[in-house]
Amino acid sequence: MSEVRSEEEKAAEARRGPRRGPGPGGHAMGSGEKASDFRGTIKRLVGLLRPERALVTIAIVLGTISVVLGAVGPKVLGWATDWIFAGIIGKQLPAGVSKDQLVASLRAQGDNQKADLLSGIGHLVPGQGINFTEVGRICLLVLALYAVASLLSWLMSYLLTGSINRVIYGLRRDVEHKLGRLPLSYFDRQPRGELLSRVTNDIDNVAQSLQQTLSQLLTAALTVVAMLIMMVTVSPLLSLIAVLTIPVSIAITAVIGKRSQALFKEQWKSTGELNAIVEETFTGHELVKVFGRRAETEAEFARKNDQLVEAGFGAQFISGLIMPMMGLVGNLNYVLVCVVGGLRVTGGSMSLGDVQAFIQYSRQFTQPISQVASMANLLQSGAASAERVFEVLDAGEQVPDPATPGRLGGRTEGRVAFEDVSFSYSPDKPLIEGLDLVVEPGHTVAIVGPTGAGKTTLVNLLMRFYEIDAGRITLDGVDIRDLTRHELRDQVGMVLQDTWLFNGTIRDNIAYGRPGASEEDIRQAATSAYVDRFVHSLPDGYDTVVDGDGGSLSAGEKQLLTIARAFLSEPSLLILDEATSSVDTRTELLIQKAMTDLRTDRTSFVIAHRLSTIRDADTIVVMEDGRIVEQGSHDQLVDAGGAYARLYRAQFAGAAVDIEAQDGMASVS
Repeated sequence: MSEVRSEEEKAAEARRGPRRGPGPGGHAMGSGEKASDFRGTIKRLVGLLRPERALVTIAIVLGTISVVLGAVGPKVLGWATDWIFAGIIGKQLPAGVSKDQLVASLRAQGDNQKADLLSGIGHLVPGQGINFTEVGRICLLVLALYAVASLLSWLMSYLLTGSINRVIYGLRRDVEHKLGRLPLSYFDRQPRGELLSRVTNDIDNVAQSLQQTLSQLLTAALTVVAMLIMMVTVSPLLSLIAVLTIPVSIAITAVIGKRSQALFKEQWKSTGELNAIVEETFTGHELVKVFGRRAETEAEFARKNDQLVEAGFGAQFISGLIMPMMGLVGNLNYVLVCVVGGLRVTGGSMSLGDVQAFIQYSRQFTQPISQVASMANLLQSGAASAERVFEVLDAGEQVPDPATPGRLGGRTEGRVAFEDVSFSYSPDKPLIEGLDLVVEPGHTVAIVGPTGAGKTTLVNLLMRFYEIDAGRITLDGVDIRDLTRHELRDQVGMVLQDTWLFNGTIRDNIAYGRPGASEEDIRQAATSAYVDRFVHSLPDGYDTVVDGDGGSLSAGEKQLLTIARAFLSEPSLLILDEATSSVDTRTELLIQKAMTDLRTDRTSFVIAHRLSTIRDADTIVVMEDGRIVEQGSHDQLVDAGGAYARLYRAQFAGAAVDIEAQDGMASVS
């Protein structure tokens, strides 16, 4: 059931504060002005993976094995380097003596530096060259290690990708369900474009960020730990040099990341605002042209577009500084490791293969840190979007349905009673206070009054789009708060001032009032609402496809479609909110006859300004400032000379003559 909105609501909104909502040329206010909680948002985002913890655990195990195998690779490859280096040096030495004899001879000659170098070379045999068989065996072993590591890494990514897709699916589902539980007041405060941006652009950005960062972050963390362990086993001294880069890297990432996070949040806030402008301007493009506001709209779009470009450039540029800075730190670390490692090789305390392996470990140790730093922009962008999505999920919900709801027992009689009802949009600005109104079954009640008097608010309260502050509203003696919203609204048919159609055929739009209706019922409803009069002039008849704007249908024809939908739903209660405001006078006369049939044996609430829709009402209720100031029949209120009589003289006196004349002409014909 679509929520009811009219000028009364807009006036009430003006009383409770400005609303930057839909409207041609309007712009949106984002809801993300509060400070970003990057750490808390990331923690909550990771918490969404809890249902996937089994697969994530398997992925972590596979990733750990993959990293371990990859970490062993450089060490094993260092063995091949030692064999090659030993072969090259051994070929240059005289054959027939052992390494120990050669080292002792060099020390006796006082060449201790060369002796230390030769003593540190494993597998050295003077006069013997490279052992290609051993080198080949080692290379095959390294190849096997890396192949298995790559396969396990691919399996880890495959499992994580599936888990992330299911998490995002669940997030979209939760947001969709959340939107159905939010009160109408939430949508009053949120521009449509901004809200759509949160549930589309922001969720897509969260998905992209998780897909591109989660597996890499997991691999990076495991790699850092594995490389650190391997480095310590090779050389504690060189490990200390390499570890010194960690606090420097963390400090750089923290300083730059703190500045860029605010800009990323501003970027997605600006995206939502720009989306709101585009959506609102497109929806109201006719008004924009009619009132000559194209230049102002384009200027507003350009201003918001500039803000988006500025925020996006700043966020990407500042976060992009992390990678070059991390590269500088990594290169400095590489130079130090090479210098110290070279000195230790010449001193005989390390083999050349160990230095080579350590250099690889050092590069692999700093590379994940650099990768994490380079992903900072993705992480911050995803966190900013996630925070905006979580703001929707954390929004206050409407009052839940009762745990043990009451029952109406099928079709209701339709007796509605407002008993001492009070309501306000804002606590400090009362709108309705102590209102009492009883509508007997089958009666038609017309509600009239100036804009902002609270006419549509009464209907919203009856439908539980808003909850009353005090008193109660009953349907057949049952408090509507004791019913589920579905059961309550299932009894109601509505025809609103603003028509609402969806993409589909004319048949589908009429059948929306009662799913599963037969073709005969649909055509009968169309005939009763005079849709059948014009539908045959369309190219495909009832199969003509219309979009949300109604396509080639006129405003009156779209209104007739919504009336046919109400006919088909066969409601116990009928709500007509300026239902004939978009049709010509002759069509209005036809609709009035149809409305008379539609209102038969149904309790009807008619919100109207036009006399033709309320003169035959059983009771006319006149509202001012949220109070009922008069009620009675048309003749009684005119004779009373009060508020209704003033409205009658001001708005309807001249029109009544024309309508009565047309009624007479219609009866003659």
